[in-house]
Parts: sequence; structure tokens; C-alpha cells
Amino acid sequence: MLRVGTIVLNVKDAQRAAQFWHRALGYAYQDGAYHEDVTPVLLPQSAAAAVPVALDESDRTHLDLHTDSAQEQQAEVERLVALGATRVPWTYPAGARFVVLADPEGNLFCVVDTSAE
Repeated sequence: MLRVGTIVLNVKDAQRAAQFWHRALGYAYQDGAYHEDVTPVLLPQSAAAAVPVALDESDRTHLDLHTDSAQEQQAEVERLVALGATRVPWTYPAGARFVVLADPEGNLFCVVDTSAE
């Protein structure tokens, strides 16, 4: 059975992106683990960090980062912005439980409050 082994993001500055995502997610940083070159890879700290993949024909490639409450979501958004993320102008639907941000490379990602699920 196939499983997701690596999520690869296209970036312009691998070192800058690796530092952002390492600090944002707390994953371990390792050089050269993806190819024989020095491509940085971020590794989950535990096997419990498995990531589901959604296939959507109308949405952009992005990460959804989950939080357990609206307060945690707000704190994480502020922390990620302090790390170098930027808020993205977005038309949110009524009752939206997500905030759209971009990493320092411009890759979009969402911080989602999952407390209503």
C-alpha cells in the first residue's frame, strides 16, 4: 500500500524556507535527506505526525495547519507572522474557520480552527 513519504514544496531559497518551516512546525532539520545533494528536509518528531492528503481540482496546492481552538489559532497566526509569514488578502466565506497566510517564499497555507469538528 502506498503512503505519503514526503511533501515537496517548490521554493526559491531552500535554506530560508527550511528555517521557517522548521521553526513553525518543530520538525527536525536535516541536509541532504531527500536527494543525494543538500536538499533540506524537515522530519516529523514522531510517527503520530502523519499527514493526510486531500485531492481537490479547484484549489491550490497548500498546507492546512490545524489548531484545537480559536484562541490557539489566533496565537499561531501571530507566531507564524512573527516568523516571517504574511497575511494574504482573501475573501472568506461566512463562518470561515481558517486564516490564509503565505510563507516567506509566497507559498499559501491555512491555519484552521478544528474545534467545531
